[in-house]
Amino acid sequence: MAKKRGNNEGSIYKRSNGKWRAQVTIDGRRLTFSAETKRAGQEWLRKTLNEIDNGLTYKASQTTLDSFIRGWFISIEPSLKYNTFRQYKQIAEQHILPVLGQFKLKEIKPEHIQELYNVMVGNGKGLRTVQLTHSVFHRALNDAMRLGLISRNPDGVTNPPKPIAKEMSFFDEGQAQKLLIAANGDPNFAIFHMAIATGMRQAELLGLKWSDLFWEKMYLQVQRQVTRKKGGGYEFTSPKTRSGTRRVDLGKMTIKILQEHQQSQFLKMKLAGENWQDQDLMFTSQIGTPMDRDNLRKQFKKLLRKAGLPEIRFHDLRHTAASLMLNSGVPVIVVSKRLGHARPSITLDIYGHLIPSKQQEAAALMDQILFPVSIEFSSEKSPVAPGLHQNDE
Repeated sequence: MAKKRGNNEGSIYKRSNGKWRAQVTIDGRRLTFSAETKRAGQEWLRKTLNEIDNGLTYKASQTTLDSFIRGWFISIEPSLKYNTFRQYKQIAEQHILPVLGQFKLKEIKPEHIQELYNVMVGNGKGLRTVQLTHSVFHRALNDAMRLGLISRNPDGVTNPPKPIAKEMSFFDEGQAQKLLIAANGDPNFAIFHMAIATGMRQAELLGLKWSDLFWEKMYLQVQRQVTRKKGGGYEFTSPKTRSGTRRVDLGKMTIKILQEHQQSQFLKMKLAGENWQDQDLMFTSQIGTPMDRDNLRKQFKKLLRKAGLPEIRFHDLRHTAASLMLNSGVPVIVVSKRLGHARPSITLDIYGHLIPSKQQEAAALMDQILFPVSIEFSSEKSPVAPGLHQNDE
């Protein structure tokens, strides 16, 4: 009677067809692998025994990517925003699972994932889509590794294409003023003004409530955004990032504009009568519900044509706000907080190229620091340190 193999025991032998068969016992069950060469079989055996030592179970060894991903969705759904979760599922179901879903987790290699990315690019998928696929795949496999289902993340050594940064669109000071002059008297004047004055995201503006505004202290508290739900409707969710929950100070003119906007909203409420759905929102539809962003986009495009301005997105008003602040000398850390960025470095990464160079001012300042008293040099030529030629760098 053959001796039953225990965990961490393996063997390799040559079959009659010339191939090599490696096998190892785990949890009383046998794993097998067919190889073209003895060396390949030995490599599989070594790797598998190492994974068993690191906690691999038989069940884990049989888990397919499809099975894991679908269970993974259940575990991460409570921690993700609705739209983020929906995007993750869409990416996995459209791009990852049809190609690699039937692979066992432990069998997925970096070349499989790299080929997936290469094929997506070859089939004309946008680089942003490929990058999102990489992000979802990498996070899922990281969680699989933490659970002990795989010993390493095979996506960690792939080379997904990086999306090409689009040229940023924004208005300069004169164009921003021209836009607001054209919007004067428009029912949406206040939200256009707020977008430029605060740099808030569209979803954050649409989620503002009057209770978020502290009139006397002249600031508002950003603490929610409006999110579209699949199949229609909307919901209020927390801001895009943790830093998105923030205080935004307002100027006297902005406060005055909001006072006038509130008076206009009272008239809108009277006209709507019993149809008004009071949610205390600052920017609403004709019946008190959140403004439809598609309608707002259309009205914004119409305003741009009226003002004779280049066409930009509503979101580009956020870029406009950042540009105007940075070009006016507002410190990066202040701009970062107003925009809701987690760190000033993020603001610099996005908008650093917009900050005007002040090299000449810096050079003049250093002269003042180093030579507070005027110094007469003996030579008519510019002073040069001993041992250096004037053109040396």
